[in-house]
Amino acid sequence: MAYVKLSSRYLCSISPKEAEKHLRYILNELGSLNSHAHVSRIDLCADFISPENMESWHREAWITRGKKIDTHVINGAFTGWSIGLGGKISCRLYNKLLEIQSSGRTDLVPLWQEAGWQENDPIWRVEFQLMREVLNEHGLISLDSVLANLNGLWSYASAEWLRLTIPNPDDQTRSRWPIHPLWGYISSIDWEGNGGPLSRSFKATRLPDDNRIFSLGASSLASYMAKHGMNDFDDDEGLDRYMLYLFKYFHERGFFMGLSALEYILEKVRLRAREFNTLLNCSEEEQKQLKVNQAAIDYQKASDGA
Repeated sequence: MAYVKLSSRYLCSISPKEAEKHLRYILNELGSLNSHAHVSRIDLCADFISPENMESWHREAWITRGKKIDTHVINGAFTGWSIGLGGKISCRLYNKLLEIQSSGRTDLVPLWQEAGWQENDPIWRVEFQLMREVLNEHGLISLDSVLANLNGLWSYASAEWLRLTIPNPDDQTRSRWPIHPLWGYISSIDWEGNGGPLSRSFKATRLPDDNRIFSLGASSLASYMAKHGMNDFDDDEGLDRYMLYLFKYFHERGFFMGLSALEYILEKVRLRAREFNTLLNCSEEEQKQLKVNQAAIDYQKASDGA
């Protein structure tokens, strides 16, 4: 019946669900609504304060699936980055305080002050725009389904589609470059909460239940065995064969990324750790153990002549 764009100013004063309710009330005056609202685009953004010089890194520090990376300058002053503009996903990192001085968005100031902002502190905004194609690819069509998966969308955009790294000139495999600390905090924002200032510590609130993980594993194994007509774990069948070809899959996927099978799965673990908010929460003892584990991996690679 209608295509409606809700302004960001409106959504700063009312929740998306309330906005949809008001919109539905208006449209009901024009005709009968027999289905739920479909989302054709969503913009997810976070405003933050940081002493980081946003112009201090080069384009190569951005690892992205987007095709374009641009910097922006106004009157000689650096104002931010844009990545993938015009695509089905895009990102902007820009000086929001400078932007509102020209746009007149003074309605944001009380929100910033409520979150602890001090006048004249520079405020930066990171904003992802996700179009209908991306939402449909993830099975997210209705407003309810989109709002229930904001963490997943943010994690996909900030951990898989785009990452800010610290380039390592001694390592030509860019996927192994360490994540920039600033991006670690940004990618770990929890969209399930009630909002508030960006914190430097996060709770592992996104951890899936172990039974859910095992259920997915059992389903994968059962599907593989059923496809190949297996009904037991004996000899080369069942679990052993499944694990053999699973490792082969890791090897093939890693090959095209310049990674070994082990490095490929560890990269996946690292991305999941950021998604689950466990990457930034390691205790000192756990960090020591991670270093020991990595040293063991490096030793094994050296022993194998890698």
